[in-house]
Amino acid sequence: MNKQEFGFLRLPLKRAGFFVLLVLLFTLLAACGASHDTERSESQQKSMVQEHESEIGLEERESVKIQITVGDVALIATPEDNSSAEAFLALLQEQPITVQMSDYAEMEKVGPLGTDLPRNDTQISVGAGDVILYQGNQITIYYGTNSWNFTKLAVIEGVTKESLLEALGTGDVEVTFSLVQ
Repeated sequence: MNKQEFGFLRLPLKRAGFFVLLVLLFTLLAACGASHDTERSESQQKSMVQEHESEIGLEERESVKIQITVGDVALIATPEDNSSAEAFLALLQEQPITVQMSDYAEMEKVGPLGTDLPRNDTQISVGAGDVILYQGNQITIYYGTNSWNFTKLAVIEGVTKESLLEALGTGDVEVTFSLVQ
């Protein structure tokens, strides 16, 4: 037989051979992956799933922002990573929350949240821009500093004591918390 007699078969045979080789390669890779997965302990697999879910949750939390509106000033806050902040975000998904806030001790504005949130109190120092859950049912925006057992809900981005005092003013003020759209 010479090459010219079966030349018409050469191209389809090359394609078929390539296809068979490709199928074998995928089968081999799948088998390697399956044996690798079965070698992992159940706790390792569970840990990997939790890490992945944590990464996804972190990405989602980083993209969620809280808008704090005082009059015609809008401030943006990044939520903390705790069950209190998650519960607060869940409330804000339903509707914005407006709180009547008053000055306290020349360091914060505080007002009733109107509901109880889970507490994650720890001894922390707070400063300008920290949004705090106090006693599970009050929300506080700090413009000064303090140390106490608090639950941090969020941090207002890029503010100073002076800029917060200018935005919040003196005396009582109405503050609306909502999700950034």
